[in-house]
Amino acid sequence: MKFMAVMVITLVIVSMSSPRGFNGVVAQSCVPTDLMPCLPAVTGGNQPAKECCDKLTEQKSCLCGYMKNPLYSVFVSSPFAPKVLETCNIPKPTC
Repeated sequence: MKFMAVMVITLVIVSMSSPRGFNGVVAQSCVPTDLMPCLPAVTGGNQPAKECCDKLTEQKSCLCGYMKNPLYSVFVSSPFAPKVLETCNIPKPTC
């Protein structure tokens, strides 16, 4: 329950601070809340949704940073994460 509360708080904080470019266009960056569709797979071992795999592919270069952050490491370091990455054809990051 505490984990979900932390995730919801994180979602709100990150949503409010999304990066914007000079002309109001969202800058390409690491947005861990975009990986929320992966949460059931990485925490419960469910089959990852297509949206999860798409988001993981988009943020492949961000995964090492997520591993180092305790709030987001669940997406890469949970017991179910290797299976999710494998299912999505994403190599496990070597950081």
